Amino acid sequence: MAQPKRVLVACGTAIATSTVVAKAIEEGLAARGISVITRQCKAAEVPALAKDFDLVVTTTPVPTDLGIPVIQTLAFLTGIGKDQVLDQIAEILRRSG
Repeated sequence: MAQPKRVLVACGTAIATSTVVAKAIEEGLAARGISVITRQCKAAEVPALAKDFDLVVTTTPVPTDLGIPVIQTLAFLTGIGKDQVLDQIAEILRRSG
């Protein structure tokens, strides 16, 4: 069985918003057959934590020169484009080996 992929989920305070996003990612990727571990953090913590993850998903601007893909989206909060973003996340994680 493949190792779970690691997704860092960032928002402004690492409380409510990142919780909603992390749960949606976990459920959406499970439905796509991808095992994932999420960790929530504040946007300011992303540069220090990113090296241990396969992908960053954020609702607020963060640096993009982290050496891993970064997706900035509000789709998990608005519902608009959520499935497309989940497909994008799945594709990135599948390519990450």
